[in-house]
Amino acid sequence: MKLITWNCQGAFRKKAAQILRHQPDILVVPECEHPEKLVFNSTTQRPNDLIWFGDNVHKGLGVFSYGDYKFQLHEQHNADLKIILPIAVTGGQFDFTLFAIWANNRQDPDGQYVEQIWKALHHYEQLLNSERSILTGDFNSNKIWDRPRRVGNHSAVVEKLAEKNIYSVYHRYLNQEQGKENDPTFFLYRNKDKSYHIDYCFTSAEFYHQVTAVEIGNYEQWINFSDHTPLIVNFGG
Repeated sequence: MKLITWNCQGAFRKKAAQILRHQPDILVVPECEHPEKLVFNSTTQRPNDLIWFGDNVHKGLGVFSYGDYKFQLHEQHNADLKIILPIAVTGGQFDFTLFAIWANNRQDPDGQYVEQIWKALHHYEQLLNSERSILTGDFNSNKIWDRPRRVGNHSAVVEKLAEKNIYSVYHRYLNQEQGKENDPTFFLYRNKDKSYHIDYCFTSAEFYHQVTAVEIGNYEQWINFSDHTPLIVNFGG
């Protein structure tokens, strides 16, 4: 299974061909326009299944299957936790829960970014305890922005997931330290000198042991399309 997350910075219909060249089985796209706006043709493959969620038809969260995987939004989905989608994935070697993430809720006074994930970890705790899980997408967070007295900062989220034996694939596979990543995934104003690592793929142990490759797209290849580069994870077995 090849899993890719890429914040396309809107207008996905004009950019889909670029990411589909990498042949994802599952593709998570923050800032994706509503599927009705997408154009499928000889260069943009029609997905076999998809889920989209958002308040703005121009920028929501799209999740696409290009293999045998089928999606069902979980009955426990809390639409107030924006934008984090618990999706039951079937059709593969075994079923699992995919938490597709674009942490972005400007209306929440408790915090609009990583705080949304912190709340989701508690709301979906039973799912995380009992299921094979993957959490991936644009977390809009990094340890460098931790506010020590802030409940639910980035480090708290990482520690909470670690309690459930769920870890960042990029950090474990490439031996990286949180907050000191060698590979940025986001370039503020598309400026190469304002780079940060804010896109992640966290998996439970069963998935982590199947990882065969982890790749971060490079600035030169992707900057004409988005201020983010894709995170690509290959799972074998």
